[in-house]
This record gives sequence, structure tokens and C-alpha cells, in this order.
Amino acid sequence: MELSLQEVVQGAVVSSKAQITNMDQQKLVLRVHPAANKPMVKEAIESLFGVKVSKVRILIRKGKDRIVRRHRVKGSIEKRAIITLKEGYKVDVFGQSEVGTSDATATE
Repeated sequence: MELSLQEVVQGAVVSSKAQITNMDQQKLVLRVHPAANKPMVKEAIESLFGVKVSKVRILIRKGKDRIVRRHRVKGSIEKRAIITLKEGYKVDVFGQSEVGTSDATATE
């Protein structure tokens, strides 16, 4: 199964823990396609955001079982990637306009 770079990254995880990780440790927490692997995620992040990736960690969050109208329903599986950027690079997915190297200044 061939995935394009845009299909690999599905979006940012919007939570307070993900935001703190992004601001303090310069790590990105993103939702990725369930079929994506570490090299695919690394290539997609480097080409989409223009940064260098140091390390990629993958988590698989399994869906919860629920009972709906006397039937057992399984929630969907979510795959997340925690991306560590190399020194000097920063991507803020929570609102600020700095993307790329930390030397860049925001222009308005």
C-alpha cells in the first residue's frame, strides 16, 4: 500500500500534554496513518515542515470496548507519532507562526 506524504500525517494531537511536550521539549505529537512506519513518518515530517528529525517513536492506542444497545462495539485504533527534532529546529503546531529553524522571525 503506497501512502503519499500528505496521507501519512493526519493531524496534530490537541491536548494539554501534547502542547507542553511541544513547547518545552521541542517534540511533535501527531496522529499518523495506521499503516505508516517510522521511516515514512520521518520522511513526511522532513519534507512537509522543512525540519530535520532526530528520532521517531510510535504509539498505538487501541479503541475501548463499549456496550451499545446490548451489542459490544470496539472503538477505532489510533496511531500516534512522537517526533523529536534535531537541535535548532522548532515547529509550533499550536498557533504561533514560527516554522522551520529557531532563527526565523515571523513576518506579518
